[in-house]
Amino acid sequence: MGSPLPSLAFLLLFASSVCGSNICTSRGVTTCRGCLSVHPSCAWCSQEEFGMGRSSLSRCDFKENLIKEGCSEAAIEFLSSALKITKNDPLSDKSSNPADVTQIRPQKLHMTLRLGDTKRFTVSVKQVEDYPVDLYYLMDLSYSMEDDLFKLQTLGDKLAESMGKTTSNLRLGFGAFVDKTIYPYLITYPAGAVENPCVALKRECHPQVSFKNVLSLTEKVSRFTEEVKKQQVSRNRDSPEGGFDAIMQAIVCKEKIGWRPDASHLLVLTTDAQAHLALDGRIAGIVKPSDGECYLDNDIYNQSSVLDYPSLGLIADKMSENNINLIFAVTSYVVPLYQEYSKVIPGTTVGTLSADSGNVIQLIQDAYAKIRSKVELELLGVPDELNLSFNATCLNGEVIQGLKSCSGLKIGDTVSFSVDAQLRSCPKEKSRTFTIKPVGFKDLLEITVDFACSCNCEAKAVPNSPVCTNGNGTYECGGCQCHQGRLGPRCECSLDEYTLSNDANCLPTPESPICSGKGDCLCGQCSCHTSEFGQIWGKYCECDNFNCLRFKGALCSGHGKCNCGFCQCDAGWKGKNCNCTTRTETCLSSMGLLCSGRGYCECGECQCTQPGAYGKTCEKCHTCPDTCTIRQQCVECQHFKRGQYISDNSCNRICKDEIKVVDKLKKKMEEKLDFQEQNTVNCSYKDENDCIVHFQYYEDKTGNSVLYVVKEPECPQGPDILVVLLSVAGAILLLGLVGLLIWKLMVTIHDRKEFAKFEEERAKAKWDTGNNPLYKGATSTFTNVTYRGN
Repeated sequence: MGSPLPSLAFLLLFASSVCGSNICTSRGVTTCRGCLSVHPSCAWCSQEEFGMGRSSLSRCDFKENLIKEGCSEAAIEFLSSALKITKNDPLSDKSSNPADVTQIRPQKLHMTLRLGDTKRFTVSVKQVEDYPVDLYYLMDLSYSMEDDLFKLQTLGDKLAESMGKTTSNLRLGFGAFVDKTIYPYLITYPAGAVENPCVALKRECHPQVSFKNVLSLTEKVSRFTEEVKKQQVSRNRDSPEGGFDAIMQAIVCKEKIGWRPDASHLLVLTTDAQAHLALDGRIAGIVKPSDGECYLDNDIYNQSSVLDYPSLGLIADKMSENNINLIFAVTSYVVPLYQEYSKVIPGTTVGTLSADSGNVIQLIQDAYAKIRSKVELELLGVPDELNLSFNATCLNGEVIQGLKSCSGLKIGDTVSFSVDAQLRSCPKEKSRTFTIKPVGFKDLLEITVDFACSCNCEAKAVPNSPVCTNGNGTYECGGCQCHQGRLGPRCECSLDEYTLSNDANCLPTPESPICSGKGDCLCGQCSCHTSEFGQIWGKYCECDNFNCLRFKGALCSGHGKCNCGFCQCDAGWKGKNCNCTTRTETCLSSMGLLCSGRGYCECGECQCTQPGAYGKTCEKCHTCPDTCTIRQQCVECQHFKRGQYISDNSCNRICKDEIKVVDKLKKKMEEKLDFQEQNTVNCSYKDENDCIVHFQYYEDKTGNSVLYVVKEPECPQGPDILVVLLSVAGAILLLGLVGLLIWKLMVTIHDRKEFAKFEEERAKAKWDTGNNPLYKGATSTFTNVTYRGN
């Protein structure tokens, strides 16, 4: 887990042999501390006789060079950075005993850092299953929340039941707030309005309260329902409420609220109004700022008329200190406002509350799932002189540079972060301790840093040493640190006795100006001028800390240190003028992909490489696959547990959409806003089974997206055997009848043709007429015997 970087000393030795330069000797430093600050590879020889008779030999050089020149190893001052893990308990799998759960590894480490050097270590985080949950429900009881209170009175058991699916160790608490109990926030007219703010409405209300802890956290869910049923709404004068006063007291009054040290802390704020901020109290003459302390007397906040509302920064600090996850469950009217609050308060989630709070259970479930699906590191007490840069390994082993958070996780997933710690300047203290912890976790990594900025030989310094020519200097680390007005290796020269000279020792090359034009040659060595812009140093006054590249007027862009004409960038920055960040958080799209998978991140900005792609994260592209095509794979992996993203284990990393299964899609979402209706896209596709899958995609103003997926796809029905058999038999019979009819028709046509032909031939025939001589006609004679005539 130490630094994987190769030894810079060997690299620089090679570079000096090739290029003819030596970073250690080129600075012309005359003190051990100055030598160690040049570069982590430089060492100092404190041997007194080292370099005697050789004016060109420097005590500051690579360790190998000093040994080669005759310096004993015992006299070499060479501090090296080191890292040691002092506590490294394994990560837990399940929360059998919350007190013994470990969700971050390692837990303690000790570092020694030399100026300019970097050490790398890895932090692993894992959220255990069945972790205890403390849920404190903080409700606005102003008059407009009356229907919400009525609804909550029926949801207590359901809330416990739904949260019980995520943890077997749940505790619930309840608190109420309205606003400060002082004019002009308090209704004072007509008479009796202080005791009953609803007197003008001719009904009973509870007196206004700034914050009241109605029920401390308890495992008895029935108590939660009982206490909620006892509550009544109140009234105040102005529209904004005192929710932040209540949040502060609910956070810092740990013992009275009942927050357990070994549990997830969820603080749910429900309201339909804006919140008063710091300095709003001046309207009532309150000028004393909130101090972040607990002031509950008989479970009621008793300093509301004395202390101003807390600032967002103070709330964020106290949330981090007490491991609180805050959920803003607010109505649609104020959702944009609270989303802006959440941007400056880490560990907060915003959900849209329905008009009567009927969806509050689902809202809390979704918010808790969102909290548990993300791990984000926060830093506490990091010294200003220390630079930390992060690289995240979230899922599927993919390393994302410049990121200290992972999302799209499931309970039990382990993520890791590589951290580079770089010391950019030396503080006054020799040691400091700071912490790294996941937001909302009690687990933390404690890091102690020792700053290796001074030499051991400095402790043996001899002021006014006779070695330094009659005590004209302090003998320290093998050399003399001369008093003001004295120069020379042994402080043998006095500025009052010597004049300017053109000593060759002050010329880097014969053609160069004396002391590079930035100093005077005194006693054979350069005395560098002072400058209002910064420091000038070096054997020939060739170095300074102000002649470096600038960006937007800032030296080294404000992200590095100028050292002899070159910018030495802080951790997390690169480039000639240190204006290029290595962080990639600004390049992540709403789906969690770098530049939406259509480009690469350079200096914190997306460079779109796919033709037609544009936008801050290359999220817009008219020639790219449409929304339906992009989300199709997410539906396949998130709902049906199949497809490409399942096979390559990238579903949780890429697909951040919330999936909601419905029986059928609606053209209009009755419970949603007009904004959603206008930003809903209906999609369909054919899956691997030739079934038609229907889903609906919606993205709100904040970029949060939801996929409404029809539970059962439309699949083609199988053939009916009886119908098929009957159809085949009918078809055969029909074909037979048609065949017979055709045959009969053809025969009839043929017969008619033959008959017509016969008639035609008969009509054309000619017969001769003649008498047959042999023929005699028949003659018959009849006689009537009874005839007698006249």
